[in-house]
Amino acid sequence: MRLLVTGAAGFIGSNFVRLVLERAPTTEIVVFDALRYSGNLSTMADFAGRVKFVKGEIQNARLVGETLVNEKITHMVNFAAESHNDRSLLDNSSFVQTNTFGVQVLLEAARTHRLERMLQVSTDEVYGSIADGEFTETSPLEPNTPYSAAKAGGDLLCRAHWVSFKTPVIVTRGGNTFGPYHYPEKLIPFFVVRMLQNKKVPLYGEGTQVREWIHVQDHAAGIWTALTLGEPGQVYNIGDTNERENRAVVDLLLEELGKEESLVNKIPDPRKGAHDQRYSMNSSKSQNLGWKPEMQFEESLRATVRWFRDNEAWWRPIVEDDGYKSFIAKFYGPGLGEDL
Repeated sequence: MRLLVTGAAGFIGSNFVRLVLERAPTTEIVVFDALRYSGNLSTMADFAGRVKFVKGEIQNARLVGETLVNEKITHMVNFAAESHNDRSLLDNSSFVQTNTFGVQVLLEAARTHRLERMLQVSTDEVYGSIADGEFTETSPLEPNTPYSAAKAGGDLLCRAHWVSFKTPVIVTRGGNTFGPYHYPEKLIPFFVVRMLQNKKVPLYGEGTQVREWIHVQDHAAGIWTALTLGEPGQVYNIGDTNERENRAVVDLLLEELGKEESLVNKIPDPRKGAHDQRYSMNSSKSQNLGWKPEMQFEESLRATVRWFRDNEAWWRPIVEDDGYKSFIAKFYGPGLGEDL
């Protein structure tokens, strides 16, 4: 297998590369990343000498095609995405460009160059919110933010390519993922690095939103299983049964870090009607391939907190970047910004 991993300088992509290097060390890996704000060379530092790196955007059809040919790629996994709901509410054009158009470029390249497999990494958010029960792979797509809508567009293009051209593409939809090397803008890494700096954290409302959490190691293993054992044209949910209200997760973070409740600042939900109340997926289809989540939630969450505590050299340059500070101030509004 000669594997192209796009978006490998990001959170899940980099952890996926680590998993493949461990489980299939003879696999030749080429990583492809635009190195935008959430993609950092420091995230790949521990394995950079074992892979080949190509800098580029997945929307660049010429560069994608040249890479597939020059590197004799047989398999491709796409992690490249604009991935933050809050950012998509401020400016959604880049989300459509990467998450929808970029997927179309990769699909055309996979079809033209006759790859053996392409896997598109998607999200449970394409389903929207569910009050009771679980989403399955046949549930309707009802995304509620520009981010999730753009991801749904990519998913539907994958379906269309399979039906129309038999392009051998597989889609995985993962739950809320956490773990090492997570860019600090999602709830867990964002709150952890702020608490480590004794800065307030913004809890939306009472924090009653329910999420189904999965450790990045389990998520990466599910993707590898789908790539190697899944059937082209199929969708596989990759989730764990760890439903928690955001408030409960924040309480665990406070406890592990020994911080006071006074750091939690309850604010009006900036997403308003776009904030999904609950996600829950049935992942039995993936488990039928032989995969199952192995990481216990509370134990692995505490380990993640300790990783951030011990790896300040990785996250400190990110949170001190002017662009990062500008986004926080812009999204959370005047008077909040760095102090919240």
